[in-house]
Amino acid sequence: MSMFDKIKEKASQAASSATQMGQQATRSIGDMASNASSSGNFNNPILGTLPEECAKAARILEQFINKEEIENGFDTIIPVSVIKEAKGLAIFTVVKAGFLWSGRAGSGIVVARMKLILLMIYIDYLMAWSAPTAIATGGVGFGAQIGADITDFVLILNSDEAVRAFSQGGNLTLGGNLSVSAGPIGAGGEASITGDIRDKKVAPVFSYTKSKGLFAGMSIEGTGLIELQKANAKFYGRPIRANAILKGEIQPPVEAKVLYDMIQRAESRDPY
Repeated sequence: MSMFDKIKEKASQAASSATQMGQQATRSIGDMASNASSSGNFNNPILGTLPEECAKAARILEQFINKEEIENGFDTIIPVSVIKEAKGLAIFTVVKAGFLWSGRAGSGIVVARMKLILLMIYIDYLMAWSAPTAIATGGVGFGAQIGADITDFVLILNSDEAVRAFSQGGNLTLGGNLSVSAGPIGAGGEASITGDIRDKKVAPVFSYTKSKGLFAGMSIEGTGLIELQKANAKFYGRPIRANAILKGEIQPPVEAKVLYDMIQRAESRDPY
């Protein structure tokens, strides 16, 4: 066998092996997504009902405020002041699969902090947050990455402009038309962050993530988000746009109380 034939044979073997790995990654990511809810190990990246999405968002947020996590360090603990100063929260789960190029997709909800006048209207609910609006996420990346991953995200919307960006409908690209930075963590993040947020010395959006899978983690940069109008119509029984929901034009649903309670817990906990 000539040297050229040997090279071709090795290349063919490598291609066959890579294809098998890619197929395995695809099967793995499908299994992860389909078993997400039933296994309890992952949150489901596929959009569910309003009660399911609110419960999922509450579970995700709890991961970032749970005092038990401190035993393993402050790596993902969101400071109390960051939650208290937030103008809005976007909470969602993304699934990512990769083989030479990678794709990611997911879903979740966004809520906005209500203004004082709307708090008076909804006083019976004792809720400081809007009804949730549904979002979908997606993106494509390149590079020699083979594997599968599910990542939970909490995005802290630090400004009214950030909330408006999530309210406009259409496509929003994180890190593109809306800048994002890793959020401060743990007790060390409490000291100066309140003043910096109020003085607009921070990025419009803070990102917090927790991943489970074969990737080392997932960057939020380049991720696209889109309003799910049909899902919102299904949630509330009539067509309604994200900007109307986040402005408080619909009464916060009882189904979202589990999420509101978790946000209140996040704001009222000890700063550790």
